[in-house]
Formats: sequence, structure tokens, C-alpha cells
Amino acid sequence: MFDIGFFELALIALLALIVLGPERLPRAARTAGLWLGRIKRSVSGIQQEISAQLEAEELRQTLNEQKKQLDETLAHARNEARDVERGITESSTSRDAGASGAETSPRPAENGAPATEPSTASDTRESREPRS
Repeated sequence: MFDIGFFELALIALLALIVLGPERLPRAARTAGLWLGRIKRSVSGIQQEISAQLEAEELRQTLNEQKKQLDETLAHARNEARDVERGITESSTSRDAGASGAETSPRPAENGAPATEPSTASDTRESREPRS
């Protein structure tokens, strides 16, 4: 910020010695040192507070982003579960409707053979499997 070298500091010290004199210069230097220390501590405290606030804000943003991702994932999972449930309900409804309709009306007899119940999917699967 300020570029103060040794020469500038020596010049300020010489002017202070001339203006204040040798009797008041030590007390003025001590007072100036105390004030500078207080200012540095205040600035350091303010910097720490600002850093803490910035870190807290970053954490809030990260938390909000993760919450948003979690909500999206949860909504997607709920939609998938709803779709699966709907598919199960539709398939069981159509199977129940198909099974109840088939049970109430047997297939007509062909060529004088007695009427038979319609075969189910498990019957056809069993007939395809080789018997042991």
C-alpha cells in the first residue's frame, strides 16, 4: 500500500524529535505504538469476521446446491416408484380382468370334444418344458 523505506522513517523520527523534543518523544512514541497496535487488532478482527462470513456463505450455497440435488433425486425416485406402482397395478388389473373373463366363458368344444378351460401362461410354460 504505502512504500515507506528506512530513509522515510528516519526523516519522520528526526522531525518528531525536533517538534516534540527529547522529553515528550518517548511518551508520544509509546502512545503511537499503542494506537497502531489497537488499529492492527481491529483490522485483524474485522478481516477474521469477514472471512468467517464468506466461509459461512459458501457453506450455505453448497448446502443449498446439495439440498436441491437431493430434492431432484428424491422427486425422480418418487416418479419412478409411482411409474412402477402404476405398471404393477395396470398389469394386475388387466390380468385379473383377463382371468375373470376367461374363467366365466369356457372355450367352445371343437369337433365334438368336451369344453375345456382356457390355459394359463403357466400351463403353456409347463407344456413347453421337458418332463423328467
